[in-house]
Amino acid sequence: MSGPLTIENSTARDAITASNLFFPPDGSPPVEWRIADGLTDYDFAVAEMEARAAAIREGTAHELVWLVEHPPLYTAGTSADPKDLVAPDTLPVFQTGRGGEYTYHGPGQRVAYVMLDLKRRREDVRAFVAALEEWIIRTLDRFNVKGERREDRVGVWVVRPEKPSTVPGEPAEDKIAAIGIRLRKWVSFHGIAINHEPDLSHYGGIVPCGIADHGVTSLVDLGLPVTMHDLDLALLEAFREVFGPAATAQTLNNR
Repeated sequence: MSGPLTIENSTARDAITASNLFFPPDGSPPVEWRIADGLTDYDFAVAEMEARAAAIREGTAHELVWLVEHPPLYTAGTSADPKDLVAPDTLPVFQTGRGGEYTYHGPGQRVAYVMLDLKRRREDVRAFVAALEEWIIRTLDRFNVKGERREDRVGVWVVRPEKPSTVPGEPAEDKIAAIGIRLRKWVSFHGIAINHEPDLSHYGGIVPCGIADHGVTSLVDLGLPVTMHDLDLALLEAFREVFGPAATAQTLNNR
């Protein structure tokens, strides 16, 4: 399988609960867990992901989760509508092969690029997306934040009852994490992005993921005194629960 994934019409991801675990076969080497220092150039990140995905398929490299932060920028997925780029001259815009629409990346947002071999795990796109959502939900739960799926919207959402709603009959909801993936020969790349403490005003330059009726939030915006290191540790712990063995907490602490 090759190409971007458009999963807006996938159904019943919330009902895949029993299939949310995406473990590799017994005896598989642990997933390499890498954390980049500073800000990572977007074009460099894409080139690195593509090279690593090819090496995984060739059997010359292990699976990898790569945690980065980017300089402020917008990316356009394969379903991006040009009219959703509200302020085209505000930040650099990168066309990318992942599924989805426009999104923002920048300092204070933890991007986790996920290069996993689905041939060895499970050749099931909907289950993989559900597993990524489950990873995010379990990560947020460690901070007592209830992240939720929405069948008509990919990503993870937080209900904000204290805010006025823009959708009649529904509570206000903000997006706290985005998902955009690509598969090439059943190896995944691109991944997820969780808002720790980004400049939320930058989302005003786009219609995030083509959804105008809901806002965006972050852990710090929710009033949580969480550091990026706290988030990284939570991501590692939750990843092990959903996807299996990865780098140890000691390795992470000694980065």
